[in-house]
Amino acid sequence: MKKKIRNYIALFEEEEDGGYSVWVPSLPGCASQGDTLKEAISNIREAIELYLEDHRKDEEGLSEINQIAIPIRMYA
Repeated sequence: MKKKIRNYIALFEEEEDGGYSVWVPSLPGCASQGDTLKEAISNIREAIELYLEDHRKDEEGLSEINQIAIPIRMYA
């Protein structure tokens, strides 16, 4: 069976005290943070993987996920 690729949008917010908060609106409660943007990206990827593993039994089709793409748009 062919594996599906699902895309999730991760929203990043730069914090006043430094670092970044990040969350995935389509995955309720899936959020993370990082001291740098690179760390925040790494952390949200891990958070998505853990979220999907935890919810795999509850939602039809999640077991078919093989890869995740996270589009990231930055304004400077």
